[in-house]
Amino acid sequence: MSEQEPTGHSGGHRVVVVALIINLLIAVFKFVAAAISGSTAMLAEAVHSLADTSNQAFLLIGMRRSSRPPDALHPFGYGTETYFWAFIVAGSIFLIGAAVSIWEGSEKLWHIAHGQASAHGDVKWAIIVLGVSLVLESWSLRAAVQEFLHMTAGKGLKKTIEDARDPTVLTVLFEDLAALFGLAVALIGIVASHLTGNPLWDALASIVVGMALLVVAIFLGRDSMSLLIGEAVPKEEHEQIIALAEQQPGVLAVIHLRTIHIAPQEVLAAIKIRFARELTMDALESKINDLEAALRAKYPHLRRIYVEPGFDEEKLRKDRGLQY
Repeated sequence: MSEQEPTGHSGGHRVVVVALIINLLIAVFKFVAAAISGSTAMLAEAVHSLADTSNQAFLLIGMRRSSRPPDALHPFGYGTETYFWAFIVAGSIFLIGAAVSIWEGSEKLWHIAHGQASAHGDVKWAIIVLGVSLVLESWSLRAAVQEFLHMTAGKGLKKTIEDARDPTVLTVLFEDLAALFGLAVALIGIVASHLTGNPLWDALASIVVGMALLVVAIFLGRDSMSLLIGEAVPKEEHEQIIALAEQQPGVLAVIHLRTIHIAPQEVLAAIKIRFARELTMDALESKINDLEAALRAKYPHLRRIYVEPGFDEEKLRKDRGLQY
């Protein structure tokens, strides 16, 4: 067995900081524009940006707390806090963003149905703020896309998302995509309501924004929950680790390999291996150390490696006709 202390949190910190600053500025502008215009869609967008700002703050908290060193209570460190706070972010997107947006839009529809809808105020500032927000969100999205392209490393979009074990970049990326979609919908709703004099379009835009946030929240929530429960390394990497282990001198076969991400860039690997029977204890210890060194040289994120010499007990039981 061998362990290495975790290093700093990889990629995504700059992306989160950029998104935090941009969303905070946008939220302030949107609340002012919502107060001036009286637009429900603009209010939904303001709440959306406020939720995104809170989300980035949560992600930064998770990244900072996850970097704490192991202690007696948490001997494997605090890396999974990254996943916990990412899960909280998914919840906040729904509770603060989706719920409020859908509620505000539905309430306005109720007022429209009862002839109580109020006319819009000056929508000029709302349109200006939405236009500026589109530019700023595109800047934030650019930073997230750059980091995401670095993660792809030649893999396709679907494969990259499936293999991602760091939720920070994906969270910011999908937040920004949802934000741009919401801004476009809000802009269409406000302009349509202003031109037609019918506030129905504004109310519907608010509901659509909320539904978009709900979809993002469900996707990110499921992904974060899976990581929090514990995910293995991707299938291709699993097979490559086995192949590399079986190439080492003295190794006859890998009986099984169990891996789990305990942080985005920290994996615990437990390997049961059948070694050559003629190895002495000293030679066996040397082979295990060589195996760990070879694995870590190719896969630096294998921070904790546990090697168990043994034989395939399940195969032996089957050969003997035993069912236990």
